[in-house]
Amino acid sequence: MLSYRHAFHAGNHADVLKHFLLVELLDYLNRKDKPWCYIDTHAGAGCYTLDGEHAAKTAEHAAGIGRLWQRDDLPEALRPYLEAVRQFNPHGGLTFYPGSPALAMTRVRAQDRMHLFELHPVDAALLQKTFVGEPARVAVRKADGFSALRALLPPPSRRALVLIDPPYEVKDDYRRTVEALAEAMRRFPTGCFAVWYPMLARPEARQLPERLAALGADSWLDVRLMVRKPPRDGLGLFGSGMFVVNPPWILPERLEAVMPWLVAHLAEDDGAGFDLEHRIE
Repeated sequence: MLSYRHAFHAGNHADVLKHFLLVELLDYLNRKDKPWCYIDTHAGAGCYTLDGEHAAKTAEHAAGIGRLWQRDDLPEALRPYLEAVRQFNPHGGLTFYPGSPALAMTRVRAQDRMHLFELHPVDAALLQKTFVGEPARVAVRKADGFSALRALLPPPSRRALVLIDPPYEVKDDYRRTVEALAEAMRRFPTGCFAVWYPMLARPEARQLPERLAALGADSWLDVRLMVRKPPRDGLGLFGSGMFVVNPPWILPERLEAVMPWLVAHLAEDDGAGFDLEHRIE
């Protein structure tokens, strides 16, 4: 199935959590001069127009990045993410939202490389167009990111961040996510792998974090942001999570400072909250 378009959901609460962590992880890699590789298995279109047909139809960004945009009391750890989004909105209004590839591009240096995969034909073409001026640093392929990942690991630099972020529009995405992470860990045990997952009532979604933890990584972190109570009818996203293998040792402390603030400002009812578990060696 190729019906999913992230443009409908750009800038929502799930993007806030995912992209705050993405910036954190890339900034940590940039603490050293040694080059790194960023691999995005489901890159989407790259950047989104929030007043365009798709994003405006659902306006999910209003309850996500829109709630943070004008605040002057951001936690210190959240500021780099907001500053990165502002690079795409230089006139002050919130018109564009950068997807994961565009945010990663704000961190990439001359020596770093990006590999972006997208299977949806329309989004793949948009992604190619977005990065057409960066042939040396960015490789874009219309391909299945799950299958393509294995050929890139380990990268020549032996430093990488891999984002596994499928749409989970079919049940098979859950199985393939676990299998892709297991093989990636086997091929590149020291790599940093970040898996985004939805919080839904369906069994596959509830079981996914446990299945990821059961892969047995020596160091891992699992953070979840819930913005509302689980719906009574069992339908709809009520939160999301990020499972990170080989996270930076400072990440739990950074999250402890940010997550209560995000809960307070993204909450939609009294079911909002967060969970944070980790084992970092």
